[in-house]
Amino acid sequence: GAAVAAESSTGTWTTVWTDGLTSLDRYKGRCYHIEPVPGEESQFIAYVAYPLDLFEEGSVTNMFTSIVGNVFGFKALRALRLEDLRIPPAYVKTFQGPPHGIQVERDKLNKYGRPLLGCTIKPKLGLSAKNYGRAVYECL
Repeated sequence: GAAVAAESSTGTWTTVWTDGLTSLDRYKGRCYHIEPVPGEESQFIAYVAYPLDLFEEGSVTNMFTSIVGNVFGFKALRALRLEDLRIPPAYVKTFQGPPHGIQVERDKLNKYGRPLLGCTIKPKLGLSAKNYGRAVYECL
């Protein structure tokens, strides 16, 4: 739990000179509770809390990158899964929402009566502009 909290906030695998430039305790994630997974040997549920100062206001991307970014590649763990996420109302209030609603998007795309989906084109790298455009067009 503590390793997950550290890796997903201020921790790193080595000492870096920039550590001395700020008060790391202020931004450190903290594991405040650990409990065993019922019926599973060597598996645990860790409860981790992060200070709001760690996150950029109004940025879902920043929040998720911080919480579920590098830590999922953390070699010290055999497996890791995010099961729940609770966002404090004070942080939720920093999100202003989209600049306009779904109707504007449908009008721009001239797409009605079906879901609008977003995706990442694969492969993310290596496609020519022509083939990337073709893949995007096929998604529409």
